[in-house]
Amino acid sequence: MRPEVVEAMKPFFENNYGNPSSFHSMGLKAKQALDSSRETVAKCLNCKPSEVIFTGSGTESCNMAIKGSAYAHMKTGKHMITQKTEHHAVLHSLEWLEKTHDFEVTYLDVDKYGLISLSELENAIRDDTILVTIMYANNEIGTIQPLQDIARITKKHNVLFHTDACQGGGLLEIDVQKLGVDMMTLNGSKIYGLKGTGLLYMRAGVKIESWIHGGGHEFGLRAGTENIPGIVGLAKALELGQAERRFESKRLNQLKNYFIDNVLKNIPDTFLNGHPTQRLPNNANITFLNVEGEALVLMLDYEGIYTSSGSACTSQKLKPSHVILAIGLPYEASHGSIRFSLGKRTTKEDIDYVLEKLPAIVERLRMLSPVRLTKSEVLNE
Repeated sequence: MRPEVVEAMKPFFENNYGNPSSFHSMGLKAKQALDSSRETVAKCLNCKPSEVIFTGSGTESCNMAIKGSAYAHMKTGKHMITQKTEHHAVLHSLEWLEKTHDFEVTYLDVDKYGLISLSELENAIRDDTILVTIMYANNEIGTIQPLQDIARITKKHNVLFHTDACQGGGLLEIDVQKLGVDMMTLNGSKIYGLKGTGLLYMRAGVKIESWIHGGGHEFGLRAGTENIPGIVGLAKALELGQAERRFESKRLNQLKNYFIDNVLKNIPDTFLNGHPTQRLPNNANITFLNVEGEALVLMLDYEGIYTSSGSACTSQKLKPSHVILAIGLPYEASHGSIRFSLGKRTTKEDIDYVLEKLPAIVERLRMLSPVRLTKSEVLNE
């Protein structure tokens, strides 16, 4: 967490710990903090404060948008559209609707860079389509989808558009008016806020059903006493991230490109996954052929380098990433795909340290591997 975020949160752990629904002075202080945080977020998103709903995570926000839309509109339609490379918060929500409520879901293919086809999206829309949910930027390979173009298609067909934008909160444009989205998910942990915090932007006029019941918190849409320290921290983190976005994105892009160029130049049979330019500035997902990904993660960890094979939410499962398979890599190659994430504290010295340690580790693991694939074979070069 950012020190500024911790400082903003501290009073609401120690002194101003009231319940914002209480009508005494301490409760009113908490309510003021809640309202102020909502206004801060609304300024960052260029929306009304009443369009910001605080939740417990990005996962919860995705569930809320998808299941809430389904419950609110199932009398008029039971068809939704997504892509095969979504986060499991989206995919598993949709699978649950298919299994329990007989919804139909179209899972769009992506190209080798992880981009959907806009024409395939438009052709997939039916009279009974109620929601399109396409993530802003992929959490594994970093590819950024053209949200504005998608929004024009959904508006043309009068279909709701939700995006999981958790990866872009501190690095990408999140002006909802410019993006044209109806609902957008963000969370705190990706922007140096507190884990277990999130929000859902929901455009005025959009109808969803609440699926967490209790008191009338968050405009009657999300019951449960608000996590005031976490909300204050989320708002502060988002405000700081958006203020620094352009400078930080440029800095991270330079470091990322330096890292990618050196890895691909100095380690044979490696290649970048995701779009070469239309990608997050802090993401480098690289396949090391003939290397077992989990072993590479562990050996890098021994050197103090923390990476991920696939999504951090599923990295303990020894199976290939659904994202890597969806962009067309064979099963044998997908296990060697590693995500390197850069951040606010990452320096060129950090990158050089990784570049120093990485080649020998890859060479050692390849000596132990029974697989012998080449880059030209895998990429059909």
